[in-house]
Amino acid sequence: MTAITFDTLRFVHRLKESGIPEQQAEAISAAFKDATGEAELATKGDLREMEYRVAGDLKLLKWMLAALLAVNGAVLVKLLF
Repeated sequence: MTAITFDTLRFVHRLKESGIPEQQAEAISAAFKDATGEAELATKGDLREMEYRVAGDLKLLKWMLAALLAVNGAVLVKLLF
């Protein structure tokens, strides 16, 4: 997963230019950085990897279901004949 890039110095300068005191601007910047740092973004590669894993799991489930049906069919035939 990738993180969001964030220029804290530029953010603080913009806040100071708008009239916010430097100490408060730095606190806002730190809080914003913490909040956005916790967010994780999925890349196309991450999604593709997940798709391959899900497709592999589905193939395995298909084989398991086929085997289970074959065993149940064999038991049913044995019981009836």
